[in-house]
Amino acid sequence: MLAHPFDREPHRRTLAAAEAAAALETVYPPRADWFAALRLTPPEQVRVVILGQDPYHEPGQAMGLAFSVRDGVKLPPSLRNVYQELENDLDTPAPETGDLSPWAGQGVLLLNTVLTVAAGRANSHKNLGWQALTREIIAAASRLPQPVAFVLWGAPARKAYAQGTGNREQGTGECAGPRLILTAPHPSPLSAYRGFFGSRPFSQINAFLAANGEAPIRWA
Repeated sequence: MLAHPFDREPHRRTLAAAEAAAALETVYPPRADWFAALRLTPPEQVRVVILGQDPYHEPGQAMGLAFSVRDGVKLPPSLRNVYQELENDLDTPAPETGDLSPWAGQGVLLLNTVLTVAAGRANSHKNLGWQALTREIIAAASRLPQPVAFVLWGAPARKAYAQGTGNREQGTGECAGPRLILTAPHPSPLSAYRGFFGSRPFSQINAFLAANGEAPIRWA
């Protein structure tokens, strides 16, 4: 998505701070998965961007993809609600695993705005500077020539999108292809019943992709 971001500041400083933290305490996800979202969904394949906040902070959960957990791990409450909405939206059973790698492989960029977290302390790395990097990634995604749907669940995701694109409604840039911007409350148990349930994002994304000559995402 970006060419050699850690060759320049402030990203070099952020990476050094995260690596220093990982040398002193347990940090999630494992170092090899810090950039898994970018590795599994390269720019030319991006068709959907789902923004999360920061990785899960309990053992064995975080794998570098927003909302995703490793196969065999109990579904966290937010992901359980995402799956409930998927079932209601598409009238199909949700995946049996919380590993969303199959989504990533179809062009769904599952991007957390903060890429690391200390074990047991949610949002503990919010001040390391990851947001500067993810803003640049969001901006780059908004300039892609292919159709892209942005899924903004909750105020932090909407804020990250607005900061990354400089526009609250549409991605900008001369090369930008068609865009779909979906907003809804976050799927956490605290807000899911305030409008996340019934928002039908999965069918809307597939309709948008089909209307622009793209194959639908196989969500389940």
